[in-house]
Order: sequence, then C-alpha cells, then structure tokens
Amino acid sequence: MGADVTGTEPGLVDAHHHVWDLSVRDQDWITGDALAPIRRSFSLADLAPEARAAGVGATVVVQTVTVPEETPELLALAAANDLVAGVVGWTDLTRPDIADTLAALRELPGGEHLVGIRHQVQGEPDPEWLLRPDVRRGLSALAEAGLAYDLVVLPHQLPACADAAADLPQLTFVLDHLGKPPIAGGILEPWASAVRALAARPNTVCKLSGMVTEADHATWTVDDLRPYADTVLEAFGPRRLLYGSDWPVSTLAAAYTEVLDVARLLTDSLDTDGRREVFGGTARRVYSLRAGGASRVGPRNSRT
Repeated sequence: MGADVTGTEPGLVDAHHHVWDLSVRDQDWITGDALAPIRRSFSLADLAPEARAAGVGATVVVQTVTVPEETPELLALAAANDLVAGVVGWTDLTRPDIADTLAALRELPGGEHLVGIRHQVQGEPDPEWLLRPDVRRGLSALAEAGLAYDLVVLPHQLPACADAAADLPQLTFVLDHLGKPPIAGGILEPWASAVRALAARPNTVCKLSGMVTEADHATWTVDDLRPYADTVLEAFGPRRLLYGSDWPVSTLAAAYTEVLDVARLLTDSLDTDGRREVFGGTARRVYSLRAGGASRVGPRNSRT
C-alpha cells in the first residue's frame, strides 16, 4: 500500500536547500543549457510559501560556493528568519587556524545556527582528498566544535569517505544526495557496495535528497528512484536518513511539493516512527536543531 502523500509529518524538516543572489556573486557552477532554468536568483522569500504549504516547519540551508563571504550571509539569513533552523556553511578546512575560524563564525550574527561545514569534494581531482593530513586536521576541528561535515561527493570518492569516517569516529559525516548515484543510467554498482561500506560506519548518515536531478530530468519515475532509495534505507535505516529537497536545484526535474511527495512514496515501507525520523527526527539530532529553530552550540553525539 502506498503512503498517504497528502499528510505531513510532525516537525517536518527540509534538511537541504540553497539560496543565492546573482547580483551579489556569480554561481559559476550554473553553466550549460541543462542548468539554464536555475540561472537566476533564488531567495528564502521564494521558498517560504512553498515550504509552509508543504508543512515544513524548519529547514537547513547549505552553501553553494567556496568563498568565505557566503557563510556569514547564510547565518544572518537564519538569524532573521524563523524558517531556517540551521546553516551548513563553508570554510577552508586546511587553514592552520581552522579552530579559530570556526569560533569566529559562531560569534557572528546568527552564529548559533551554524550546524555543519561542506566543501565541494566532488570537484577535487584527488579521490582521496578527504584523507590528506591538512584536511584531516580540519575535520578533527569540526568534531571538536560540535559540527557535522556534509559530504558532496561522487561515487568513486565514497571509499575515501568511509576511510575518513573510520579515522574520525567522533565526527558525524552527512552524505548528501546519496553520493550521487548514476540513476539516469540505471546503474547500481559499484555505488551500492560503496555506500553500504560507508553506512557500516556508525558515525555516518545519509540525506534522502538529490535523486530527481540524478535521474533523467524529463522522464524519471518513482520506479527509477526506488532501487537507490531502497539501498540507503536498508544500509542506514530510518534513524540515519534525513529528508532534503535540494531546492532550487530540484526544480530542474520536479516541483517542491512533488519532491516531498516522492520521498514519502519511497519510504512507504516504513512505519509511522520511521517516517517521523526520516522527515524530521534524524535532522534534529544530527544537526542539533531546537524545536524553536536555532541550533545548540557545543558537542553532539556523533553516533546517530
């Protein structure tokens, strides 16, 4: 029996979305005809009505570019808007003063909303970038600061993710977009084996996000996505899965509410408690989100 896609889960959290303003800075990754529809500015004012209509009570906004100015802007956005409960920002993990940099971000307006850091590892030519000593030092500083680390990687980089998670059991690693499996090609391996190896590390979680844009944007179906969703459901379990819309990138393939409805269909095998975890509980634990919106400052239990 399919899930009731008209209802909402208590405490529904969208744990992954973006905003950007092209009048402030370019998004140099938005190139080519395929991405042309999102080569414009997207603000929280654009998202908020759709999120509220879908029953979303809190969101986590995630960085898009590797410049230090963006994270303070996202923190200020969170400070000014009740909808944004957390910020996954960017800073250079290889800085010798990374601990001081993280502390300084926490002192900025909205700094209490900083819940994690992300780097575009998918663009690094070294498949073992995460294992470099200078990167490891930065990841260790994140753990000491009580922050999570979001992984935006490609399938061939997953083995390094598993090694990094094994090396740093005190840090929570959050896999974005299932590790970007080749859904459009209908290919499961070696992605599935690699994602299971990552899930074997207890300090890892996975976002149920980004699937529609890894599929064929025009012709995807729920059946195309299900093998990939089933793989992470089995590997991580509902207490280590968290829903994210990946708005506005997701609009290339589906409307905001459609992405949420599809995620509900893909988790229709779960009981009520399991769905409550995927659509809110896991995000609140992993990112230490308060019910009122702000994050808690300080260490978290990384074994989620």
